[in-house]
Amino acid sequence: MTSKRFKKLPENTANLPAEVIEKLLPIIKKNCTTKFDESVDLSFQINNKQKKNEINIRTIVNLPGGTGKKVKVAVVCEENKSSEAKSAGADLVGGDDFIEKIKSGEIDFEKLICTPSMMIKLSKLGKVLGPKGLMPNPKLGSVTEDLKKAVTDAKSGQVEIRNDKDGNIGLSIGKKSFNDDQLIKNFHVVLDTLEKEKTNNTLKGDLIKSVFITSTMGTSYKLKIGKTI
Repeated sequence: MTSKRFKKLPENTANLPAEVIEKLLPIIKKNCTTKFDESVDLSFQINNKQKKNEINIRTIVNLPGGTGKKVKVAVVCEENKSSEAKSAGADLVGGDDFIEKIKSGEIDFEKLICTPSMMIKLSKLGKVLGPKGLMPNPKLGSVTEDLKKAVTDAKSGQVEIRNDKDGNIGLSIGKKSFNDDQLIKNFHVVLDTLEKEKTNNTLKGDLIKSVFITSTMGTSYKLKIGKTI
C-alpha cells in the first residue's frame, strides 16, 4: 500500500527527459521527506550482452566524498598481523578460530579482508561467503598483505560496482546530508571507473544504456551523463 508521504511526491518522474546531476540533486533532496538521512542512489542499465560474450563488471571505487555509511570490517590474518588490522580500525580480527565461526554461520560483518596465506583456508568457504558477496578477492583489494590500506579504504568510502545477470548496477554515492559537490565528485568517479571497465572489456558501442538517480524512499529521475560511455 502506498503511504501518504509517497503520494505527495511527484509522479511519473522516470518518464521525464534526462537532466544533468547538478540540476537533479536539489530535486532529489527535496523529495527526501522521511525522518532519516536517505541515501542518494544510482541505478545503471549496461549493455552487457555482446555477440561473443557477456560483460561482467566487478570492481571497486573509492568515493572521494565518502559514503556516509559505517561498514563493519572483519579481517582474517596471522597472529603477527592482528595488531596492524586492529590499529587500522578493523571491527573483527582473527585466524583459524574466526574461520571456524564463519564456517558455522557466524557472519556479523559487511566486508571481509584476508592475507594471501589465509585465503587458502577461506577459499573452502565459498558456499558460505559467495552467495553473500563476502568472499575476499585479490582484484578487489581484499586479499592483501597491506591490511592497513585495505581496512582504511573499506571504512572510508569504498563501494563495489557489480552488474547482475540482467545488466543492472546499483550503488549509493552518499547521503542527503552531503553537499552537492561531494555527491557530484562521487558520481564522476563512478563514471570514470565504468569508462575504464569499458576499455578493459574492449566493448563495442556504448556501455551504459541508461542511468537513474533516486533517494532511498524517493522517486526516480533519468540522468544525463554528459558523455557517451
